Amino acid sequence: MEHQKWQLLLFVLFRMIYIMNNSQNKKILPTAEPMLAKILRYFVYLSAFMPLIIFNDFISPFHFGKVVIFRSAVEIMVLLYIVLIIKDRSYLPPRTKLFWAITGFTAAYGLTTFTSVSFFQSFWGTLERMGGFFSMLHFWAFFIILSAIFRKKKEWINLVNLFLIASLGSAFYGFLQKTSWTWIIGSGSRVKIFGTIGNSALFAGYMIVCGFLALTLSRVTISPAWRKFYYLVFVLNSIAVFLAGVRGSVIALVAGIIIFGLWLSVELGLKKVKNYSLAFLGLIILGTGILLAARNTSFVRNNSYLDRYSDLSINSTTVQTRFWAWTAGFEGFVDSARSVIVGYGPENFDIPFSIHFNPKFYNGPGSETLFDRAHNQFLEVLFTMGIVGFMTYILIFFFAFKATGKFKSGDPKEQKGLNILKIGLITTLIAYMIHNSFIFDTSANYLVFFLILGLINFFSLPPIQTVPVQHDNRKQLIKQNGSSTLAYIVGIILIVPTWVLIYDTNILPAIANYTTTRAIVLGWSGQFSDAIVQYEAALKYDVLGKYEIRNRFAQDLLQDVSGKKLDDTFTQAFLVAADYEKKNIQQFPDDYLPYLYLSRIYITLGSGTPTSPYNDMALDNSLAALKIAPKFVRTYFEVAQGYLNKGDEKDAIVYFQQAADLNPTVGLSWWYLGITQIDSGDTTNGLKNIGLAYQRGYDYKSDESNLVHLVTVYLKLKDYQNLDDIYMNLVKVAPNNPQYHASYAVVLAQLGQIDAAVEQAHIAAQLDATFQPEAQKFVQSLGRQW
Repeated sequence: MEHQKWQLLLFVLFRMIYIMNNSQNKKILPTAEPMLAKILRYFVYLSAFMPLIIFNDFISPFHFGKVVIFRSAVEIMVLLYIVLIIKDRSYLPPRTKLFWAITGFTAAYGLTTFTSVSFFQSFWGTLERMGGFFSMLHFWAFFIILSAIFRKKKEWINLVNLFLIASLGSAFYGFLQKTSWTWIIGSGSRVKIFGTIGNSALFAGYMIVCGFLALTLSRVTISPAWRKFYYLVFVLNSIAVFLAGVRGSVIALVAGIIIFGLWLSVELGLKKVKNYSLAFLGLIILGTGILLAARNTSFVRNNSYLDRYSDLSINSTTVQTRFWAWTAGFEGFVDSARSVIVGYGPENFDIPFSIHFNPKFYNGPGSETLFDRAHNQFLEVLFTMGIVGFMTYILIFFFAFKATGKFKSGDPKEQKGLNILKIGLITTLIAYMIHNSFIFDTSANYLVFFLILGLINFFSLPPIQTVPVQHDNRKQLIKQNGSSTLAYIVGIILIVPTWVLIYDTNILPAIANYTTTRAIVLGWSGQFSDAIVQYEAALKYDVLGKYEIRNRFAQDLLQDVSGKKLDDTFTQAFLVAADYEKKNIQQFPDDYLPYLYLSRIYITLGSGTPTSPYNDMALDNSLAALKIAPKFVRTYFEVAQGYLNKGDEKDAIVYFQQAADLNPTVGLSWWYLGITQIDSGDTTNGLKNIGLAYQRGYDYKSDESNLVHLVTVYLKLKDYQNLDDIYMNLVKVAPNNPQYHASYAVVLAQLGQIDAAVEQAHIAAQLDATFQPEAQKFVQSLGRQW
């Protein structure tokens, strides 16, 4: 069924390209506009508000809803547009070089999808980002309809104004995230706002594009009211960029302001604008210098924004992780001739990232160890789509910049406006490119990107002439262009396939997504049996997102059973989860994550039974994951745990040692190694490595189970000095446990700290009256009165 869908999509794609290539642009059009064209225009107008859509009760609430609504709308638009162009081919889009560059990139996206190492993910994308070739086809179709239907400057200005109004809505939503209002998603006086986009960097990119569009129109309009509106949008969007707290975005914004101001002043001879621009540049230089000089002061350190913007070191964590990710991507890129030419496939950056994983990413629990994007749109395209994709992507910018040279008019006043528009659109693209050197694109960002390209494409065209509707040319044009009867027949035929497409690719995934979140909520409330039913119901839809849903099922199951005894219900649930992970492995054989989930499931099932076959199955899967990502530190923990389940401490030590050697700065690795060495009888090296663990950031002294484990070790050694330290921390971690206080009293007595021992004995008796008789005897044995 899935293969039939994309084959149909490809047929439509190439058929439309054929029609466009074999049709002539109509320079003379009737003034009466078909109703279908008007309807399509209003669909595009509504799309301006797509960035405001949030599906609160869904996985990926800030991306999923936007894309399924947008795709559904575009699919309806394509149906109407096909009917329109069959009826009147004058509504075919202008075939400019920029149009062909965008079409070429879309074709390259398709080619690299079909050569992808993971076709499903490249075609459908992931549930979190909602990208993939299928979504890209919709943006390509959106650009075609945009270019074909919007034929007047007024229509384009109206569209941009709607985008700017939407951007204000997103900015205000971001400002409200600084409050504690619970109905605002992301509120809670957060430091870095993300508006309705869901990610601070992506939000900032959206704000930058809309902000510069507003700044550009402020210099074009002659209306004082609209000029004030545009200034308001630019100022508020700029504030939103700063509050997003993304350094690359601020650099893009500042660079854009300087370029726009200086270029505009030179183009129009505006000395005042030039002076303002130079003053702004000087202020930025001076402010940056002061900020860097004062970066170690309490004033800067206590302000989250100043502290962040003052950190321009290449050794900062964010910068380092970017370089590590780019290095992994480049190493994957040069793996083979195939990866150089067509990459690993769109949406598959995680594969070269995993294969060439830098162990420095893992610095302990909570580390971000999975990058599904290169965090640089240009490198993202290069690594996932190879030279083929990268060159076609660069051509879009090349022909976009080149097309601005065609902003021509015979009217001097109009030419002045076109020159300003040229400067503004080029500045917007430059700022966009700078920003995208530190992040990637998702749906809202792609939408404004294609808006810019559509604007450039339109203003690079010669004016379209029209003829009166009553003129005989009207009938002649329609006769030449196509058949109304055929158009309506095709439209009727396409209604059912369009509905099926919308239902299968948008509605069903939405139902599955929502059902999954119901399962998650049930799991949080402790109703895991009901949650399992919901997970299984969600997975029966077999749609986009099933990979993530299967993993989430396993993840929640593992979290829920942690620290509990397995019963028949949980055991059966684990076996179901294992079957789902096997399906993920079958579908994504180059992804190490399903192997690790499956390994952890089997480790849980085999725990406490060294001879259980599940332990061998766990090792099979964790070792398979290790082959895919040989430097992924946590996989070594899984392998070692599999051996520990089997009672094989010797082999477990080998893998814990390898994990510690991969990144020696991680304290947790040394803890695992040390405690396993102690359990195997190598107390000397074990205690040494536990000491290293503490020195390198693993605070085992705040974990009750770890401390209890060490009590046995030091008791065997009669090391009362270290027992003093252990019990001192135990009574802090679990102050209401009388046994800890009683045992601490004995240790203190051994060390001659009689008063402290008596105090701990009294505390034990106060916490539990049953301890009083023994505590009283203990105190009297020390020569003290009870």
